[in-house]
Amino acid sequence: MPMVKGTEIRPGMVLRVDGELYLVVKMTHITPGNWRGIVQTKLKHVKKGTTAEKRFSPEDKLESTYLEVKNVEYIYSTKDSAVFQDLATYEEIEIPLDQVEEQLPYLPLNSQCKVRFIDGAPISVDLPASVELSVVDAPPSVRGDTATNVYKIVKTGTGLEVRCPSHIKTGDNIKVDTRTGEFIERANK
Repeated sequence: MPMVKGTEIRPGMVLRVDGELYLVVKMTHITPGNWRGIVQTKLKHVKKGTTAEKRFSPEDKLESTYLEVKNVEYIYSTKDSAVFQDLATYEEIEIPLDQVEEQLPYLPLNSQCKVRFIDGAPISVDLPASVELSVVDAPPSVRGDTATNVYKIVKTGTGLEVRCPSHIKTGDNIKVDTRTGEFIERANK
């Protein structure tokens, strides 16, 4: 495995730290006055999804792991896994539900996304910044609620519940931010 120095760490790299794999989310090189410089990182555990902040010396050598990304299409779910199809080879890729249960509400069937692989094993699903979902259940709006910012909870076709303005109704398509789960705008049909 290739070794990298502390100053060569970049966001998106996967590092082996204390025998565990971590994805580098953020990296800052800090030089506090007369002291030696340090590399402050925010790391996300590849399998558990937990985050940790770690500091490294610029001279520290860390093991870097190759991360492969494939474009896939979400085709269906079983009781144990979500099944994706590789768009290049048409091979089916199964990922255990516990690894992707937070992302599935943002993925309507036949939508495209990216899957990250380490050593040939799928580890995570990368969603686009926003997705378009159809509203299947929305409470009726109350007359006069347009004077102020009134919101209601609507349910999408994937089961995701989103806080939306009162003018959104059943059958509308909405754009949702996948990072926060918040309503962005009504989408064109």
